Amino acid sequence: MIFPIFFTFFLLLSTSHAAVQDFCVADLTAPEGPAGYSCKKPEKVTVNDFVFTGLGIAGNTTNIIKAAVTPAFAAQFPGVNGLGISLARLDLAVDGVIPFHTHPGASEVLIVVEGTICAGFVSSANTVYLQTLETGDVMVFPQGLLHFQVNGGDTPALAFVSFSSPSPGLQILDFALFKNDLPTPLIAQTTFLDVAQIKKLKGVLGGTN
Repeated sequence: MIFPIFFTFFLLLSTSHAAVQDFCVADLTAPEGPAGYSCKKPEKVTVNDFVFTGLGIAGNTTNIIKAAVTPAFAAQFPGVNGLGISLARLDLAVDGVIPFHTHPGASEVLIVVEGTICAGFVSSANTVYLQTLETGDVMVFPQGLLHFQVNGGDTPALAFVSFSSPSPGLQILDFALFKNDLPTPLIAQTTFLDVAQIKKLKGVLGGTN
């Protein structure tokens, strides 16, 4: 019952556009541009370009966020290039979290397959939309808005997500602030955080300065 629902929502994400060719399988030997990857020559396309098997494998959650994301974007799944769709698998151990992040290029639909997930997003008006999701529940996250997922139960949680782009993009807020060389005084000035706390977070996430 779960997977038919999931794929129904997955298909609803795809928009109907007239195409001048059947597909544009990504040529991963060429750089990705604003319009996506270049098309692989048709004579080099195989059925394997349209099949991705990685979503059946649990991700490694032994990390700082106790969570794992297994993407099936154009870079991993060349057949979705140009189709306006992609997927990913989310594994969350107990207390696992997908931190606040955005997908600049796509809206997202999430369906919980196992466990309980607390999920939410913040609108551009700073309104918070928060819900605890149980198995079979679905939630949508509009394009570009900050959102997160947290394991809300005492067992591991599993969810699948679909996107309205083959390359949705990703920016994690904590990493953007604390996993680089952005000067600590500037972060303190723009976020009102204590300098000591900023340095601690930089130390945890690998930032400098």
